[in-house]
Amino acid sequence: MKRFCARLRRAEGVKPEDVAIPVDTAPGEVAQVDFGYVGKLYDPDAGVLRKAWVFVMVLGYSRHQYAQVVFDQKAETWQRLHAQAFAYFGGVPKTIVPDNLKAAVVRLAFGHVADNGIQRGYRELARHYGFKIDPTPPRDPEKKGKVEAGVKYVSGNFFAPRDEGEDVTFVNSALKTWLTDVAGQRKHGSTGLKPLESFEQEEKAMLKALPPLGWAPVTWKQAKIHTDCHLLFENRPYSAPWQHMGKTAWVKATADALVIYVDDERVRTHPRRGTGPRSTNDADLPASRRDYRHRGRSYWQDRGRVLGVDVEAWVADMFEHATELSPLRAVQQVVTLLETYPRDRANAACRRAMRFDIRNYREIKKILVEALDFEALPDRLPIDLPVATTADPPRFARPLSQLLASIQKVNHDLH
Repeated sequence: MKRFCARLRRAEGVKPEDVAIPVDTAPGEVAQVDFGYVGKLYDPDAGVLRKAWVFVMVLGYSRHQYAQVVFDQKAETWQRLHAQAFAYFGGVPKTIVPDNLKAAVVRLAFGHVADNGIQRGYRELARHYGFKIDPTPPRDPEKKGKVEAGVKYVSGNFFAPRDEGEDVTFVNSALKTWLTDVAGQRKHGSTGLKPLESFEQEEKAMLKALPPLGWAPVTWKQAKIHTDCHLLFENRPYSAPWQHMGKTAWVKATADALVIYVDDERVRTHPRRGTGPRSTNDADLPASRRDYRHRGRSYWQDRGRVLGVDVEAWVADMFEHATELSPLRAVQQVVTLLETYPRDRANAACRRAMRFDIRNYREIKKILVEALDFEALPDRLPIDLPVATTADPPRFARPLSQLLASIQKVNHDLH
């Protein structure tokens, strides 16, 4: 098949599209960026060998470059490396030409369209530093040939003589020195000039000034708001207003905060990390149901204590006398009901419930609805029950001899 395709190309001849047009850029106009795989290096934080990539940014005019080794190609890492490269150069090129990796380009799109496919965090980075993004067309590496050659040069000149498994901290330190002492001082094959010298004399002054504020990496992600009013971001649930349940939200995450947007409107902001397994704002849950998420005895006793000592005592009595059935749901219903009444009535209702050993929602609600809590509590039960004695047998009881006689008569009749 390869030989057949080669014969077709030879028969077709050279086409205009096959011609590579060299592009000369003015100082400070363009920089190209890309990653290159460099083998496995030792990660001191994880304590293991990991796959490593070198990030390279090459200035289009002087060919001066910045490089650093990392262990991932995440969006946060991509943005952080750009910020470090701009700080290294002391300025910002007007246009950045990236490859089509996911940290930069989510979907291939060209032209003036509403959603141009650029990753949201990368767009924010471009707005912050004031540069334009010019993605490379797919399957066309020649369009970013300067950085392709730069990555090849770093891999062949710096990494080829080194041993695999070195500490990444030491490698990055040596790479920084190599960029100025070796890569910056060589005579470049295309320009015929030393990259560092050309950069200092002509290109550095043409770069855009750095913004006064530094850059905090941003991650954007879409997530669905589930029936528990939470969405999931990096395996941690964050709450959103329950009215948006079932919708897909945009999540903007920095190192310190997480912001949720629904229909381009900010609906909730959370701290990025918390003490519990989830981050929940009570205002995001329905007012009539938000308290049911608290399952502990201490929480509902504290709620009862706010209403009064009698309510707290009734709640404590419910938990202490519970058998095989948990009293939690009954306590939740009763305390929520009592909070809708004045405190003196709530406490009076609980005093009456304790006197008559009432432990259910329906009877306590009946006390309040029928205003029984206004009546005075009796010192003892109002009805004097008769005491049974041996002289006064039960009304419907029969002597044992009469019962046995009836059984004997039945047996005699059967015979």
